[in-house]
Amino acid sequence: MAFTGNSNSGKTTLIEKLTLLLKDKKVSIIKHDPKDKAKLDKEGKDSARFYKAGANVAILGATQTYLRFHESLKIESIINNFKPCDYVFIEGLKELPFQRICIARDMLDSRFFDYIQAIAIDETIDKNEIPHDIEILNLNNPQEILKWIDENIKDYQ
Repeated sequence: MAFTGNSNSGKTTLIEKLTLLLKDKKVSIIKHDPKDKAKLDKEGKDSARFYKAGANVAILGATQTYLRFHESLKIESIINNFKPCDYVFIEGLKELPFQRICIARDMLDSRFFDYIQAIAIDETIDKNEIPHDIEILNLNNPQEILKWIDENIKDYQ
């Protein structure tokens, strides 16, 4: 499942909450960092938050890729896209063909509408501005979002 949205919309926080809800599952996270701005393992930063929540983490940058796993992996495991894994969450990479949820807080960006199946919003967003073919989820209810993911996720073999 992929997540898209503007900076500071709550993507990392939502992914972290979902990962904590799935503490009995194996979760892996791929974060897109197109400008190579990620600071790894710094307290409070995305990679450290995801890892602390129990997920394996990959950060795909413009010029480099970082991988951090909770166990020692062979190269075959990395090539096989984190398998075995119960959930893979992707932050960013909106052009890739994955089921996708847009995160919107304080601002609705219609540029994402062509890439998403659902949008998670809070009370700052006017629901009437969202196209009718996009399902609306409550950003403040991660259990509802996880239920939608479970009902709509595609199993990639």
